[in-house]
Amino acid sequence: MTPTRPAIATPLPCSILLLAGGRGLRMGGRDKGLVPWRGRPLIAHVHDVVRPLSDDLIISCNRNAEQYRPYADQLVADAQQDFPGPLAGVLAGLAQARHPWLLVLACDAPCIDGALIEALWQARSAGEQPVMVQQDGQWQPMFSLLPTRLLGDLRQAWDQGERSLLRALRVQGLTPLHCAADDPRLSNFNSPELLSETPPGSPA
Repeated sequence: MTPTRPAIATPLPCSILLLAGGRGLRMGGRDKGLVPWRGRPLIAHVHDVVRPLSDDLIISCNRNAEQYRPYADQLVADAQQDFPGPLAGVLAGLAQARHPWLLVLACDAPCIDGALIEALWQARSAGEQPVMVQQDGQWQPMFSLLPTRLLGDLRQAWDQGERSLLRALRVQGLTPLHCAADDPRLSNFNSPELLSETPPGSPA
């Protein structure tokens, strides 16, 4: 199991996008980023880790903008209504990012740490391919680092009917960051049942 470490304090030359624009169906329609965990909204836990790492923190949200505003430098929303999925949020984030790279994370993964983010950053290739966590052989699109130059290609994929973020990125030649199946930092709290559990190895 990969141990967690405190967030690094050195800023990275990249923008950071926190995706909080989903329907929250498995949360009974609740806005996941605002659901409390350990006495604070999930978005607050993720914010604590990423805030020192960038001067361009973006949150993609389609509702409750005023509640998200204190946690971000910029807020973006999907260009399309009816919650079209994470690819729409990534397109909105890429369009507003102030740096050549955009780190994409989910609002409901409060156990991330600076070491994981630094590893994504260090995994960049000379060819500037997108980087994505691969956990026990499975790609994890909600833990990705994307060059902002991909905006045009991803918009074209969207216009051609693609709605899967993973499929849109795989054709770009993904660089994997390998993580163990039991890495607690990748725990995704997207249901009420998971919120009541503590992932093994996560900080208390």
